[in-house]
Amino acid sequence: MLEPLRQGLPPIDPSAVSGSATCTLPARFEAVGGARRFTRTTLNGWGLTERFDDVALVVSELVTNALRHALPAEGATGESPDPAVRLHLMRWSSRLVCAVRDPSRESPIASEAPDCAESGRGLFLVESFSDSWGWHPSPETGEFGSVRAMRGKVVWALFRI
Repeated sequence: MLEPLRQGLPPIDPSAVSGSATCTLPARFEAVGGARRFTRTTLNGWGLTERFDDVALVVSELVTNALRHALPAEGATGESPDPAVRLHLMRWSSRLVCAVRDPSRESPIASEAPDCAESGRGLFLVESFSDSWGWHPSPETGEFGSVRAMRGKVVWALFRI
């Protein structure tokens, strides 16, 4: 999952990786609150409490987008027992990445929302509050780490710390 994130970024020394945490989220909109709590706990443990507001806003937007746009219609209502969205937080000495994996192969699309719209600005907020963001297809791995097929995508945001 990290290799595509590194493309286009300055080289990251693997020995500088100082932490990672993963949270599997249920396919319900209430999962956004759980993702924020997970983010708060993780950042507190890493001594990054001062970054919580920006990171939590981005996590909320990425998880909301995954639930709203990437799940089958029944997934957002809680009828699907299979948790389809995962939140990954990864920390290096000078960078923090939050990544959300979902089952859709559709690329995220930033669009202009009318001034009166109550939604539609999520990726604009992600771009505004993070240092960079992007996405890539998520490989489905088989036995011994071999890639069997592309399944879903990962949308990520990078923060310099």
